[in-house]
Amino acid sequence: MNQSIALYLSALRQVDWQNPAEFNFPSPNAERWVKEQGSLSRLLNSYCQQLTVDLLHNKIVRAEKLNPQEVALLANESCLLRKVVLKGDGEAWVLGRTLIPQSSMQDQQYDLSQQGDIPLGLTVFSAENVKRDALQVGWAETPQGKMLARRSRLWMNHKPMLVAELFLPTAPMYTKENMNDC
Repeated sequence: MNQSIALYLSALRQVDWQNPAEFNFPSPNAERWVKEQGSLSRLLNSYCQQLTVDLLHNKIVRAEKLNPQEVALLANESCLLRKVVLKGDGEAWVLGRTLIPQSSMQDQQYDLSQQGDIPLGLTVFSAENVKRDALQVGWAETPQGKMLARRSRLWMNHKPMLVAELFLPTAPMYTKENMNDC
């Protein structure tokens, strides 16, 4: 894992999460991106020829490694920790960090531990019963400046997972064309 990715992951873990209703978004376009209720992977895919995933980490972490907010949103149990970079046409757009409780992986139509380089959103939003709640937003302080981040709980067949996403500087949400798209 390169140094900037490690710094981004650290920044994502330190975000002061806020309710979107109380957050001061930099633009209406940024607000639309962050509040997206469907698959972020599908939205990103619509802005490129090829959406790819760099899988950085895909291992079980013990419950003791979760912070109190994560436990409150999920459960106090071991989770699969998946860290990825979503890339559009080779450009790093989004850093994702997902916690999937072991109980959430049982009795599912897909084996989420074997996602590999398939975007998680494409799989999750292919399931029959999916919803998003507990959306929170914030700024990640990085060496390159502030970057928008969001965290939400996804429910797949009534079982939760927690997804945190950091929108990297080259993400389509920041481009001039999109900013004027409002």
